[in-house]
Amino acid sequence: MPHTEIGGHRLSLSNLDKVLYPATGFTKGEAIHYYASVADAVLPHLDGRPLSFLRYPDGVEGEKFFTKHVPRGTPDWVTTHEITVVSRTPLHQIFLQDEASLVWAANLAALELHTPQWQVPRQGKADRLVFDLDPGEGADILDCRHVARWLRTRAADDGIHLLPKTSGSKGLHLIAPIEPQNSDDASAYAKRLAQEAEREMPDHAVSKMAKDLRPGKVFVDWSQNNAAKTTAAPYTLRAKPRPTVSTPLTWDELDAAGSIDDLVFLTRDLPPRIESQGDLLAPLLEATGKGRGRLPG
Repeated sequence: MPHTEIGGHRLSLSNLDKVLYPATGFTKGEAIHYYASVADAVLPHLDGRPLSFLRYPDGVEGEKFFTKHVPRGTPDWVTTHEITVVSRTPLHQIFLQDEASLVWAANLAALELHTPQWQVPRQGKADRLVFDLDPGEGADILDCRHVARWLRTRAADDGIHLLPKTSGSKGLHLIAPIEPQNSDDASAYAKRLAQEAEREMPDHAVSKMAKDLRPGKVFVDWSQNNAAKTTAAPYTLRAKPRPTVSTPLTWDELDAAGSIDDLVFLTRDLPPRIESQGDLLAPLLEATGKGRGRLPG
């Protein structure tokens, strides 16, 4: 079994040649290499946030395991915390705070990394606002773009500056840095804007989760602002036929896209993209500043 040492920690790596994405032949070794390659970009977005993993030990076409508790056999150097705001019974969850723990998780085939909109020690105090734009049958990410533009303008009226990223699946995420405040207030604000979008664009946007309302429209999912909910983290892999990545965008880039394919990014695209553009979601990481808005009451 191959081993590697990262940050003074010795890791055993297993089944590196195992194919996790059968449609492309993408292996677990390549997944580990991807996360190691983008560690400097992804880790700041995971800092202080409890992780929910989606593990695919038999690949994306096999059974998945949703992991919220600390897995058995977790090394003692991996950061864990007790989380009390998401369930009646406290949870002990993983925090990926360094490259070694990120590679350790990737070796578990934890392809997808999902985080809440808050950090410890301010459990339940949202410091990010998120909208998940999910296209229904007959709609696509370009339809999401139309709704995203409206939300961007509307939120800006309240001093909230939304930043776009692909979901890595079929839709878009819009995220804004906000002053830490109760997650219930963030959810209420996001719901209000989703309902306004539905009223303003009844042929394009829907704010209710019912699937029979979605064909040809974009569901503006505001619910991920709930303290117990999570969103796919920036730069996470997604368990799709190809190894797609939830990728930060510029608004100009989103506007310029002429096809769906222009907004699909694979693991091979991210290292050079980060090198040339940096982290387009860096404003989310600023502790204070003009970019961190306060939601209206």
